Amino acid sequence: MKAFTSLKVVAATAVAALALTACGDEGGNGGGGDAEYTQDITFATGSSSGVYFPLGNEYANVIGQNTDLSLDAIETDGSADNIGRINNGSAQLGFSQNNTAQEAISGTGQFEGAEGGIENVAWIGQLYPEAAQVITLEGNGIDTISDLEGKRVGIGAPGSGTRAVALEILEAYGLEEGDYEAYEEGFTEGRSLLQDGHIDASIEILGVPAASLQELASTNDVKLVSLDQEEADAIAGDTLFETYTIEAGTYDFVEDDVLTVTVYAALLGSTSQISEDDAYELTKTIYENADDISLPQADLINAEDGLLGVGDIPVHPGAQKYFDEVGASANGGDDAAEEE
Repeated sequence: MKAFTSLKVVAATAVAALALTACGDEGGNGGGGDAEYTQDITFATGSSSGVYFPLGNEYANVIGQNTDLSLDAIETDGSADNIGRINNGSAQLGFSQNNTAQEAISGTGQFEGAEGGIENVAWIGQLYPEAAQVITLEGNGIDTISDLEGKRVGIGAPGSGTRAVALEILEAYGLEEGDYEAYEEGFTEGRSLLQDGHIDASIEILGVPAASLQELASTNDVKLVSLDQEEADAIAGDTLFETYTIEAGTYDFVEDDVLTVTVYAALLGSTSQISEDDAYELTKTIYENADDISLPQADLINAEDGLLGVGDIPVHPGAQKYFDEVGASANGGDDAAEEE
C-alpha cells in the first residue's frame, strides 16, 4: 500500500513519460522524429480491472481481422502512461481521457513542465463518456464527499487520469493533502483494498456501467457517493469535465440518481508511426465494427460523435479523412454528447 505524498508526483510521472522520448531511436520512432511507419502496433490500454484493457483486447482482434494491421494490446497505468508510450515510440496506439490528452498537448496540468508538450500524438476518435465514480461500502459511514475527511481514500495511480479528477473532487469540498489518507492505487489494487476493509473509499474513472464494479457488488454492499450540484458545476467550470448523472438502475445497487462529472474516452495514435492510410482504416474499423464489441460501452461508440471532446488535440490526418466522409463534427451527431 502506497500512501499519498505529494501532488507533484502526478506531474513528475507524466513529465518523466514524455522525457523518455529522448531515448527513442535515431530512425524517427521517438516523438518529433521523421516518420517510420509500421503495421505492427503496440496498443497501450489500461488496468486489467478497468474498461480499457478488455476493450483494447477486443478491438485488437477486430482491427486485426479487418485490416492489414497487427495489434498487441498491453496493460498499462492508463492515460498519461499511454501518451508517454506513444510519444517515445514504445506504443503506437492508446486510450486516453480527452482531458489528459489536452493537458499533454498544452503542457499543463499533469504535464506541466513538459516543455513544448507532445508533437506526434493525435486524435483517432472519441469512444464513450467516462464518469468519476466515488465507490464505498455500506457501513463505512460515507454518505457525502465531505465524509471522506479523515478516511482512507484510493485516488488512483500516479500519472493516471483518475488521480487528476479524484483530487479535483476532493479539493472542491475543501479536502486538501493531509485531510484524508490517500492511497495511490490502480483499479485492481484499490478495489481489493476496499473489499478487504483496508481503505474506506475509492475514486475511479470508469465507463458506465463497469462490469468490474458490478462484480464487486456481487459480494459486497457497494454504494456510489453523489456529488452536490454546486461542486459538480464548479469542477465542470474549472476543468474539461462535464456534469453527468448515473441514472438509478444503471447498476443493481444504484436506487437513486448519482451526480458526478465525466470526460470522454478517446483513442490516440502516433503520427510518426501510423500512416495516414492505416489511420483511416483503423478509424473506419473501430466505428463500423463496434457491433462486434461485447462490452456495454459499444452501444455508445459511433462515428458521428467521433470528434466530441477533441478540443485543441490534433486529429490524425487519416482519422480526419474518415470523419470528413461521414460528416462528423466536434458537436457530435446531435450537437450534444450522448449520455451513457
